[in-house]
Amino acid sequence: MNKIVPISLLFFLIGTVSLFAQVKKDTVLVVKDTTAYKEIDPLTPAKAAFYSAILPGLGQAYNKKYWKIPLVYGAIGTSLYFYIDNNKKYHDYRDAYKRRLEGYNDDNYQFLDESRLIAGQKFYQRNRDLSALFVVGFYVLNIIDANVDAALIQFNVNERLSLRPEIYPADVTFRPNVGLTFNYKF
Repeated sequence: MNKIVPISLLFFLIGTVSLFAQVKKDTVLVVKDTTAYKEIDPLTPAKAAFYSAILPGLGQAYNKKYWKIPLVYGAIGTSLYFYIDNNKKYHDYRDAYKRRLEGYNDDNYQFLDESRLIAGQKFYQRNRDLSALFVVGFYVLNIIDANVDAALIQFNVNERLSLRPEIYPADVTFRPNVGLTFNYKF
């Protein structure tokens, strides 16, 4: 008797669940149009480049590549920091050399002779100029990246166009050859 009650309760629960599963739902199938033409804006790359020229990183934001903005500011900011630091040290060495020529010996570089002050000036001037070149280079690279990224957003990539490697036997020797096949499905 004690086995009959749990088994009948189990069958009752299974039977009621299956009753709810028999409800028919009306579904509407919508066919996806695969031949829909996406509008291409030819000015998108120019806009992105213009925005990046106005404010570095703004073109990347226009392209919705937000992860690139810290890289842009990190590269330009680091180069700008080294430019400012090398410029300050160049002026310190130059001022110390000028004061040394005037006959004063009360600067921070008393332990260096005049030839070492000139060598320090040349060193920091060269590094300052290289840092300025890097600032300009990263600024231009920022503009180019925004332009190319905006142009590649419009690039057509779908399943109908494929390029894949294929290994096929040679006609005479039946040795495996490697080639590329270009497939376009209409």
